[in-house]
Amino acid sequence: MATSHATENAIESAIDDPVGAKLRQVLADILALDAERVAAFDAETGLFGHLPELDSQAVATLLTEIEDRFGIVIDDEDVDGEMLETFGGLRDFVRAKCAAAA
Repeated sequence: MATSHATENAIESAIDDPVGAKLRQVLADILALDAERVAAFDAETGLFGHLPELDSQAVATLLTEIEDRFGIVIDDEDVDGEMLETFGGLRDFVRAKCAAAA
């Protein structure tokens, strides 16, 4: 059975970047995005303002789900446009929160 390039990338990502892989799953689940589309996200992939599925209402749901799945707390003052601008920005934010919570 052949695997797609996006599936291979997702598998490598889960091994090399577990936070990024888990974050991709959260984005796919909450925004109802195709898993292959999300697997192709890189650090520069635009999120808020670029994905029509990620509107202001979806942001609140996304952040709540990130808190639940990663076991972190995201304070209101933590949320800004920069952390939601790109996949890499959000991933780095979640990594930092996880490290601080450890």
